Amino acid sequence: MRRVGVFICGCGKSISGAVDPKIITDYALGLEGVKCAQEFDFFCSKDGQDILRKRIFGYDLERVVLAGCDPKRYEGDFKRTLRQAKLEPNYLSIVDIKGECMPSENGRVEERVKTLIKEAVADISGRELVKKKVVSKDVLVIGAGIAGMQASLDLADAGFKVYLVERDPSIGGNMTKVVKTFPTDDCAMCTISPKMNDTLAHANIELHTYSEVKELKGEVGNFEVEIIKHPRFINEEKCVGCGACWAKCPGKTSDEYNQGLGKRTAIYIPFSNAIPKIPVIDEKVCLYLTKGRPKGKNICRICEKECPAEAIEFDQKEESLKVQVGAVLVATGFKEYDPTPKQNLGYGRYPNVVTQLQLARMIDPNGPTDGKITRPSDKETAKKIVMLQCVGSRDDQPTGHPYCSRVCCMFAIKHANLIKRAIVEDAKITICYMDIRAFGKGYEEYYKRAQELGIRFLRARAAEIQEKDNKDLLVRMENTLTQEVRELPADLVVLSAATEPSEGLESLAGLLEIDLDENGFIKEAHPKLRPCDTSREGVFVCGSAQGPKDIPDGVAMASGAAARIEEALLGERYQEKTK
Repeated sequence: MRRVGVFICGCGKSISGAVDPKIITDYALGLEGVKCAQEFDFFCSKDGQDILRKRIFGYDLERVVLAGCDPKRYEGDFKRTLRQAKLEPNYLSIVDIKGECMPSENGRVEERVKTLIKEAVADISGRELVKKKVVSKDVLVIGAGIAGMQASLDLADAGFKVYLVERDPSIGGNMTKVVKTFPTDDCAMCTISPKMNDTLAHANIELHTYSEVKELKGEVGNFEVEIIKHPRFINEEKCVGCGACWAKCPGKTSDEYNQGLGKRTAIYIPFSNAIPKIPVIDEKVCLYLTKGRPKGKNICRICEKECPAEAIEFDQKEESLKVQVGAVLVATGFKEYDPTPKQNLGYGRYPNVVTQLQLARMIDPNGPTDGKITRPSDKETAKKIVMLQCVGSRDDQPTGHPYCSRVCCMFAIKHANLIKRAIVEDAKITICYMDIRAFGKGYEEYYKRAQELGIRFLRARAAEIQEKDNKDLLVRMENTLTQEVRELPADLVVLSAATEPSEGLESLAGLLEIDLDENGFIKEAHPKLRPCDTSREGVFVCGSAQGPKDIPDGVAMASGAAARIEEALLGERYQEKTK
């Protein structure tokens, strides 16, 4: 029989207030194989960890049972303690007795706790482990926005091979669209473009754009992944990105990169700094492909004629690639909430009602309006601008989300600052808010600078937006401090729309067999102790895939996730011995 130690955590009287620890320890000492039993109020503290190490050495323990909180909370800490005590961490069994000590109709708490400890002692005593080979230390990263790239570069610099999969034709994600970053007003593209270049050039990163993960099988250290590469209809080896093909393409559709402001051609690159700078042909828009690839050459194919490198390949098919990796990181980012269901706000009906991400594209000198703040209806300069906060956020209605999207306040303040300082200096800008949440470093000061510029902040909730003469807008709202109903005329209304999980995240989570939270983001193993881990061992998360975040928090979490992956793949792994 193995030498077992049983340790009862009082958990700040949460447990010891419901059961008598001495009765439990005396009971544990009577179990076969138990050589040591002790209670302490906080085994998760430094003193508690020291006691644990001393008892392991002093009693020459071979197995440990810790009765306390939910195993997900402190499992990593206790396994480290066992490792320091020269005991294999997988010979630890953590029993959640705290849940049994909560008030319930059945008052037999002591008996239930005894039963749990008895079962844990029997289980851990019979557990035999053998060392298991880590088959692969390569890593799959899904999503190549700022968080996905940061994690990939960290891992690649540490010597890991990274397969970076991005669904869009280019890497970079949403950060490439926001023009400048708050609170410093740094050029967003100047910040992210070097990372994009480093990602493309790094010897340890294998980049797969316009691709998606189709299947994941296996376990940590030995995952088998199938990646589907969608056809670009371009020979990537031949293409030089000269632009001759898209310059004369007659096929036109709404430009999704510019949030529907303007048009793009059927063959395109999303933006001028796209990486890789290889176009893709949209088969739903291409005049040749929509005709079912007729044999005759008389239907369009202008791009093929214009391409000097002869890189157009209309016969390309979907390709499948299978790779073996040790860990997976999900960094799929976010998408902007579509305010169309908020019919009282007129989005989708009134052309001069736009979202903050659409306004970001207007502010961009390389955007659809060349950096001018103009009304979509008539291209006239907008001088009376009203911004409405929390559209789809902090909203308990079926058409909204109950959570705060965190970045919307600063997004609006940033755009108001940029417009007032450099674009339309005589603009009258009003930001209608519920609460201004300037939570980050330097954010409060940035908010104050906006007030000093003359930007008006009005605590109000909009009830309705009306359009007059197919262009001018009237915003009816209630001042939530005075309960006064007001009407504000506007040339342009900007909706600060919620941050949502990226499109397709639910199906991806199902494929990866990981849990989502109540808001549709990826659920972390523990929000404070293991924020980068998911419900499946070996699958990790970072950035806005886990919940709304600003850029600094997303980057920090990405580096944290990379460190967790290194820890997971570099440690020895064990499995139970076949009996």
